[in-house]
Amino acid sequence: MKISVIIPTFNRKYVLHRAIESVANQTRPPIEIIVVDDGSIDGTKDWLANSFPSVKYIYQDNKGVSSARNGGIEVSKGSWVSFLDSDDEWMPTKLEEQESYILENPEIKFCHTNEIWIRNGVRVNQGKRHKKYGGYIFDKCLDICRISPSSALFKKSILEHVGLFDNELHVCEDYDLWLRITREHKILFIDEPLIIKYGGHSDQLSKK
Repeated sequence: MKISVIIPTFNRKYVLHRAIESVANQTRPPIEIIVVDDGSIDGTKDWLANSFPSVKYIYQDNKGVSSARNGGIEVSKGSWVSFLDSDDEWMPTKLEEQESYILENPEIKFCHTNEIWIRNGVRVNQGKRHKKYGGYIFDKCLDICRISPSSALFKKSILEHVGLFDNELHVCEDYDLWLRITREHKILFIDEPLIIKYGGHSDQLSKK
């Protein structure tokens, strides 16, 4: 499997190192890490060039996370794509475990995992309403977004039919795409917390 990792960012230099390092430390490394800078003015470009020169850097005027993710997809070389939000972090075996499960289930084209939530520095438990599922889960996804972008790994070819992220959506853009995907594809869910989601900061998109 050739996996490209796409990290969209906007003025997140203060946490971006954590996200990138968590990809660089994977036991199963991807073929590339792509950081799409959505118009940052915090010195992200120079910092990234000095700190992570092997990372592919793309700059665009501020157009929102949908456009940033789409831009990363368009330049990615892998046949599989995995996203990581710039304020989140992967566990070291995230890609290795996903690849192993997918190879055991070759019909699968989309995989997601469970997660750990940290809010304002404190671990919090997920509510029952946030329960995640595998299989044909479209009906289970109608009430709430149940797939975190940072946990997703999918075959890029499925986007040829369902489409990319909607550039007109500046929030819930992931929810929209996951509905289009789960409507047509069986989903593999790994019930292990392979990502850490950090919340509570003022620039968190989910606050909107």
